[in-house]
Amino acid sequence: MNKKQILAWIALAVTSCILAITLPLITFTPSPAQSNINLLVSAAASTRDVLTEIQDIYQQSKPNVNITYNFGASGALQRQIEQGAPVDIFISAARKQVDALEQKGLLLPGTRTNLANNRLVLIVPKNSTGINSFFNLTQTRVRRIAVGEPRSVPAGEYADQVFKKLGIFEQVKPKLVLANNVRQVLAAVESGDADAGLVYATDAKISSKVKVVVAADQKYHSAIVYPMAVIKTSKNIPAGKEFLNFLSSNQAKAILSKYGFIVS
Repeated sequence: MNKKQILAWIALAVTSCILAITLPLITFTPSPAQSNINLLVSAAASTRDVLTEIQDIYQQSKPNVNITYNFGASGALQRQIEQGAPVDIFISAARKQVDALEQKGLLLPGTRTNLANNRLVLIVPKNSTGINSFFNLTQTRVRRIAVGEPRSVPAGEYADQVFKKLGIFEQVKPKLVLANNVRQVLAAVESGDADAGLVYATDAKISSKVKVVVAADQKYHSAIVYPMAVIKTSKNIPAGKEFLNFLSSNQAKAILSKYGFIVS
């Protein structure tokens, strides 16, 4: 073996030793497709059941996407976002809250769309009798009417609009019991703590303890629309857009319809 061959052999041996030592220390970063993604979705309380089912379906095809919901009154969720909450997606039960965020530049441009529509209904406990219309709410035997807090709960704002259009607001105002979200209104009527309440048709549909007396004429209140958008400060914009696209898919629309939401 000549001198050049000896030097080449030594170099190869040294390189092999270095690789043997350093390879176990190298950390491989998984590709984005393999990494777990956590999406925080702030959504109106009335969407709790339908979005939970949609989540189960979605994560069957996207097991690396973990969706956490923050359900509440749309106005309260809006304020959380304005205060810097790390929200990826916002789904409101009214345009007003999303409009406010858009005006402040907090929505990701081009991502706003509508999830569905809903109806406002008057409900009473299942075994209740004698209430057949909104005008019955003015009667003395009706003592407590549960509605959402109109400043933060869209269902409460819609209820106020209906009462005022029908000319009964001043008569029912002393009877109003204000709730922090529409599901609290439903619970108050279910338990009998309220003689009647105003909720969405989708809320009434999931309960066996209440019955619908009448649906409010849609000309008496603003259109009940559920707008949604990705928040501009989201750290998961591609995943957020993808989930919004799924919410607009025929598969998601079928689930929304099953729960009583109106989709187009």
